[in-house]
Amino acid sequence: MFLSRYKDRIIDKYDALVGRDNPLNEVLIHEINGRDINLIPEGYKSIILGMGCFWGAEKIFWNLNGIYHTSVGYSGGHTKNPTYEEVCSGLTGHTEVVRLVYDPQKIELLKILILFWEGHNPTQGMRQGNDIGTQYRSAIFINCNQDLKKIKETLQTFQNKLNSQGLGEITTEIKSNIDFYFAEIYHQQYLYKNPNGYCGLGGCGVKFN
Repeated sequence: MFLSRYKDRIIDKYDALVGRDNPLNEVLIHEINGRDINLIPEGYKSIILGMGCFWGAEKIFWNLNGIYHTSVGYSGGHTKNPTYEEVCSGLTGHTEVVRLVYDPQKIELLKILILFWEGHNPTQGMRQGNDIGTQYRSAIFINCNQDLKKIKETLQTFQNKLNSQGLGEITTEIKSNIDFYFAEIYHQQYLYKNPNGYCGLGGCGVKFN
């Protein structure tokens, strides 16, 4: 019952699962570069992106020059430290996300945002392709309000591109200061550990430039 009830709308926080105080993982080391993904070095920035299934979203970014590390998790909902099964139930309000920690001296936010817009279909609401549910919604979560102007500028630019192709309105959720909870270890860098694993991610064939 709950699996179908909360596929097309975000659950109210008073109906959401409570979760747990302790994180699912104490130590998380990036499978590719060996870095502690809990760590954000001084002078580095972070951004959280929801693009559908987080396995494929993470792969888009993990080898980019200037990206210190990537990780996957859950954001935008109400439940503390949720499990994957809880998120998929629709009872947490979270969406699957990838968190990027990057050096702004080596990679511009604009490049990250272009890959975000082109890498998925941001017009589909509570789904991404055949993946249906609130956990697959498009989202950008920031902790630096100075980035908001650039995000809105790129959204309008991409919306104009979509309009020219007769495509729909962008439904991407944009918020600041949103909690991020790391997903379980087996989800981290999943497609690196499982190269033939499922990836339902796909853009809508429209280029930003």
